Amino acid sequence: MVVLLGPSRDAISGVTTHLNGLLGSRLTTRFDLLHFQVGSQGRREGFLGRLARLAASPFLLAATLLRTGAALLHINTSLNAKAFWRDLAYLGVAKLCGARVLYQVHGGRLDEFAYGLGFFGAFVRASLRLADAVVVLSRAQHDAFRARLPGHAVEVVPNGIDCAPYTRYNRAAPDPGAPLRLIYIGRLAPAKGLLETIEALRLARARGVAARLVLAGSGPEEPRLRQYVRDAGLARDVAFVGPAYGSHKAQLLAQADSLVLASYGEGLPYSLLEAMAAGCVPIVTPVGAIPDVVIEGEHGVFVAPRDADAISTAISRLAADRPALARMSAACRARIAAGYSLERVARDFSALYWSLCAMRTPRTA
Repeated sequence: MVVLLGPSRDAISGVTTHLNGLLGSRLTTRFDLLHFQVGSQGRREGFLGRLARLAASPFLLAATLLRTGAALLHINTSLNAKAFWRDLAYLGVAKLCGARVLYQVHGGRLDEFAYGLGFFGAFVRASLRLADAVVVLSRAQHDAFRARLPGHAVEVVPNGIDCAPYTRYNRAAPDPGAPLRLIYIGRLAPAKGLLETIEALRLARARGVAARLVLAGSGPEEPRLRQYVRDAGLARDVAFVGPAYGSHKAQLLAQADSLVLASYGEGLPYSLLEAMAAGCVPIVTPVGAIPDVVIEGEHGVFVAPRDADAISTAISRLAADRPALARMSAACRARIAAGYSLERVARDFSALYWSLCAMRTPRTA
């Protein structure tokens, strides 16, 4: 038995997508998987109810581990204060119950969170050593963890997706005379670089580039973005279509030429993998695990964070060279199918689970 610790399966987040992928993959034919929910997503509770849940949750996890005889707890977390302190309690509970712990980091950077060589940084590193293995999404994070946790088991397991929904649509050859079709899919939040994306579209339009932008998502930045679009005179060029899921999301990506994801920071965004699987060429910032996936000029174009002019130049470049756009589109599809499938993720975790379960010391009566 492996217990997967993470948010509600109905939440809108990359970690939820990861959990649902594992629970729907071939991993379930090799291991009994059980989801243990943490976090406030999907719950209707007041302040006192939240406090009561936080106090009771570690005891409920202990009861679950002991009742099921689980050999392994797979913690899905991020390196921020809220998640770290919450999940440290679960890590301690698992060790007390005799279970192995796989600690997977989906977001945040170790050198920024456990800064310097002071007491807090030392405490974080010592806490991470309680886990039997740490899993990260990128080579850069792997190097950072190995430097800070010498001799400890640190593995890179990039995210993966079910490619089938995104490969079923055939792509027509790009029409040089048609506007470049841009898309963003995800939460409308400040750190996603959406104001810069809209400003880049305005700059490109001012230079005579024909382009349109679809924003598929919702979030706290939406009112500000709508106002910015109106102020920039782009009401006819920017469409807000709300959150997109399932076949609707696949259709939107199939109808787009390029994904614009100008985030200030990322782990390994599922929207990037989905867009590339659909043949949508990314304009992205070189943050998180994105440089592990995208090769400049082969799969997409890199831009600096917070640089609207660089995004505008990338838009102009793709709009002017449709043959290159078509080549990169095909390369994107091949890249995701070869290295970022859900089947590969299931194989990677299957090997990790087997190795950790084999290390387990049985509990004594």
